[in-house]
Amino acid sequence: PIEPAIAVAEFLLYDEEFPRSVLRCLKECRNAALSAGSVNEDHVRNAADAELDALIGWLEERTIHRIIDEGMHESLTHLVDGCHRIGSGIHASFFAAEVHLPATEMVTTGALIHGDVPRHLQYNEQEHPVALQLGGSEPADLARCAALGESWGYDEINLNCGCPSERVQRGAFGACLMAEPRLVADCVKAMVDVVGVPVTVKHRIGIDKSESYEFVRDFVGVVSDAGCRTFIVHARNAWLKGLSPKANREVPPLRYAVVHRLKQDFPHLTIVVNGGITTTAQVSDQLHHVDGVMLGREAYHNPWWLASWDADFYGDADSDVAATREQVEARMCDYMVQERAASGTPWSAIARHMLGLRHGLAGSRRWRQVWSDHRLKAMNPHDVMALAHTPAHESAEPDKLIHCETPI
Repeated sequence: PIEPAIAVAEFLLYDEEFPRSVLRCLKECRNAALSAGSVNEDHVRNAADAELDALIGWLEERTIHRIIDEGMHESLTHLVDGCHRIGSGIHASFFAAEVHLPATEMVTTGALIHGDVPRHLQYNEQEHPVALQLGGSEPADLARCAALGESWGYDEINLNCGCPSERVQRGAFGACLMAEPRLVADCVKAMVDVVGVPVTVKHRIGIDKSESYEFVRDFVGVVSDAGCRTFIVHARNAWLKGLSPKANREVPPLRYAVVHRLKQDFPHLTIVVNGGITTTAQVSDQLHHVDGVMLGREAYHNPWWLASWDADFYGDADSDVAATREQVEARMCDYMVQERAASGTPWSAIARHMLGLRHGLAGSRRWRQVWSDHRLKAMNPHDVMALAHTPAHESAEPDKLIHCETPI
């Protein structure tokens, strides 16, 4: 499949980080293949396969994670049966585990079937209970990936039927699946048949501008008959045309009453609400109507809020949560050192997920700047932390510090 790979690679050339050598080698393989008898066929095939693998790997690493970073997927947090969940990749999940418990971002079936499985499914034991959210629309592929997730120890498999991204729509999954409840039911049934952990669904209350309650009611009814017992409902429609993913989280109006009505009509199901919830008061109010609350952006950008939940919602004033943000930050530094030693991960790839830790505090802007400074990448993260907490007028120039601190 060299020709379609070339087309994809050419489309992605706008990204300055795209490895142009992949495109160049693919074209060379194609041209060689067209020169009949002038080249060893097995050599061309092997070279092409290697470059296709590189292309797939880059797409998984860069394009899929850009989708996540732009907020096109909202598989961060939900509270169900007393569990707190937050995450955006393994490093954000570890950070969240310092406060509460994590879940994954969406992972496509293609990424698991054709990509690097350990990179997508690896997690820390501290993260349990942890859910794996899948994106896909082929029942057999989803069943295969769900079984894979369970074998890796995931406690729940979640199917994304809420992402409005046009890229995701072109893959025939995400929010557009709400128009095909029977297909979603087949997907759920295929997963339920091969795993022993719960299979749940994340979805919207409708698609485009139709505000028919019957649409989402029938969707939940059909899918629940296939074995899904938990529905995480973003209380907005997904407008499939004309809005960016970011706008889709803000422009369609919130209609919590629709989610509350679902709970009334399906009292035997676990209904979790999501969308626009940013305060403890809002969480408390929602829990009078539904079984749980899912949080995405607010939990990621203001994670210290989660530190109060054990006391606020479960009456556990003595919960095992670090007493200060600095203690959480120090634990993250320990984790950065461990990850660098174990897999060569630079601390900057981890630190970016904790930049909301000092949200709203004096000096937080400088703190974020220090942790985001690429010139400090050679420093030990504990030394970066010390610098981040040193007032600007007292600190030395970062370039000088790079040469005097011990690298990890």
